[in-house]
Amino acid sequence: MSDPILTTFRFTRMPFAKGLASDELWLDDTRSRAVEALVSACESKEHALVLGEPGVGKTTVLRALRDRLSPVHFSCHYLAFVTLSPRDFIRQLCLALDLDAKATIAALFNALQAEIAHRHREHRVHPVIVIDESHLIPDRTLSQLHVLANFDWDSQPLVSFVLVGLPELHSRLKLAVHRSMLTRLSTKVELTPATPEHTTAYVRQRIHAAGVTAELFAPDALGMLHELTGGVLRSIDVLATEALRIAADQDVKIVDRSLLVRAHRASPLS
Repeated sequence: MSDPILTTFRFTRMPFAKGLASDELWLDDTRSRAVEALVSACESKEHALVLGEPGVGKTTVLRALRDRLSPVHFSCHYLAFVTLSPRDFIRQLCLALDLDAKATIAALFNALQAEIAHRHREHRVHPVIVIDESHLIPDRTLSQLHVLANFDWDSQPLVSFVLVGLPELHSRLKLAVHRSMLTRLSTKVELTPATPEHTTAYVRQRIHAAGVTAELFAPDALGMLHELTGGVLRSIDVLATEALRIAADQDVKIVDRSLLVRAHRASPLS
């Protein structure tokens, strides 16, 4: 059975759902510059840090980074389950690189470094390992990352780590136990919530990408949408979807402020 939002507004798909194609990702100037900075870091075979509160578009930037890196010269690997011991974390890295992960931690470490060196030597492929939710990595594991990045007496940059997490990750990296990794990071990207103007642009792009060119939110409702969500993109998705659902149920064609207030009360955000 079709969702009332689809039938009422004649969307080709749910406008604020996940699953966007790469060319439909919303990148404002700030996020576009973030992508460029990360691409530059990877092309320079360096390590990078991506910081931002939940829902501000970190994954969008990472997807854009992956799409910008040539698969001929780079292999991108994404890790998100990071609350692991050093051994299990290295095992996960080995699995991501299609290596046998049944060994001691020393053997795993040696196999991982040998495989990365082999890819560079034989195929000229530079691995980029994106570690999401890095703020959750246990200290014992986080303190091992700089060792994994050390090749041939730290003379060869054969892998790039992109650490992604909440702002407190930066504070953790400043601790003495993690400063060896901090000093290896060449690029820091900080993502912030959308501005009011960008919130409006974001909503319109998502609606247009779903096949509708009409304005479905009144201008003052867009201003309130920004206020209620703080410009957090994920929250905008939730509240805008709830507002469209209520509008569809009442056969209302434009979301105004009063309807948005009701949607906010009905959503998990209130």
